[in-house]
Formats: sequence, C-alpha cells, structure tokens
Amino acid sequence: MTLSPPSSPLPVLSPALTLNGCSSKPGRRIRKLKGTTPLGPVVPSPSPGWTDSTSTPVPSSQSALKIQRPSHTRVSSQVVDHYENPRNVGSLDKTSKNVGTGLVGAPACGDVMKLQIQVDEQGKIVDARFKTFGCGSAIASSSLATEWVKGKTVEEALTIKNTDIAKELCLPPVKLHCSMLAEDAIKAALADYKLKQEPKKGEAEKK
Repeated sequence: MTLSPPSSPLPVLSPALTLNGCSSKPGRRIRKLKGTTPLGPVVPSPSPGWTDSTSTPVPSSQSALKIQRPSHTRVSSQVVDHYENPRNVGSLDKTSKNVGTGLVGAPACGDVMKLQIQVDEQGKIVDARFKTFGCGSAIASSSLATEWVKGKTVEEALTIKNTDIAKELCLPPVKLHCSMLAEDAIKAALADYKLKQEPKKGEAEKK
C-alpha cells in the first residue's frame, strides 16, 4: 500500500497528548492514509464541569442526578415545618399510672417511634411527648400526632387515622408508612394506659 503525502501540514502533537493510546514524539507528524480525511487538532476530552469560551458546561454526575431526581422525593411545607420545629419532643415518666407509652417500629425502613400520653382523672389527654428515629416524614407524623391527641379523651384519640395524618402533611405514597406508624404509636400508648388502669390479678383476688 502506498502512502500519499498530506495535502497540508498537520499540527505537531504535544508529548503530553496521545492518539489511540499511543504517545506522539515532539516534531513527529501523522501522515494521512489513502482514502482518509486529514486529522484535526487533538483536543483532550473534557472532564465533568470543564468549560471554555466556545463550549457549553458539561454537567457533572451529581448535577445530572439532581436533574433526574424523581418527583416523589419532594416534601411538603408541613413536613418541613414539623421536621425543623418538632412539637412535644421529650419523654414522660413511663412508670406513672397516668402515662401510656407506645413504642413501635417499621423493620422495612428502620423507623422507630416512641409516643407517650398523660391522662388526667377525667380521662382527657393533657400532655404528649415523642421521640422518633427515622426520616423527616416519620418525625413530622409523630410530631403532628402529639398535637392532635392533646385535649382529646382516650376514646376520641382512638379515632385518629393514618389517612388523616397523611392528608394533613401531604405525604406522597412512598411515605404513607410513616403516618401508619404514628397511628400505631397512638394506639399502643392508649393500650398501655388502659392496661395500667386495670387492677392487678393479685389485688383482684384479695378483694
């Protein structure tokens, strides 16, 4: 095969640049093979975020992920409010007869929620506290739950449903389990309180 000389001088490659994985020595010119087009200037491939005056920015992998972030990860303003300013965080005396404690968890997502209520002599919930380990939606659900049970009777608190909590917080479908966990915590705390009001078997036998 006969090589024809290039029609025009080609740029000299820098020692730092490579072509097809092979380094080019200073002063060496690349000849044009017959039937091929002349090579243009060799330009290194741009790295993520690399720009110059003639090109548009190339988004990095993180920027691309942000652009492609699914919409279901967005949270409502109510969730953000309860997450940044949680209500009734803390603990009550679990040994008190007037305090009911509910501890529930969701193994699938790792959320753990403790909710406590304090009931007065008239059967009204006068105080509530919570501690939650989990995502923002779980914290917001338990925070809202403590707000809703305060001032209600034990029977009225039992009517609080997870659907009401989810609607109030505008939870997306993937976070509905957080509102279900809050409902379970309320029921568990009320069950513990009712159990403490029942006389012990030993005392009942003595009577």
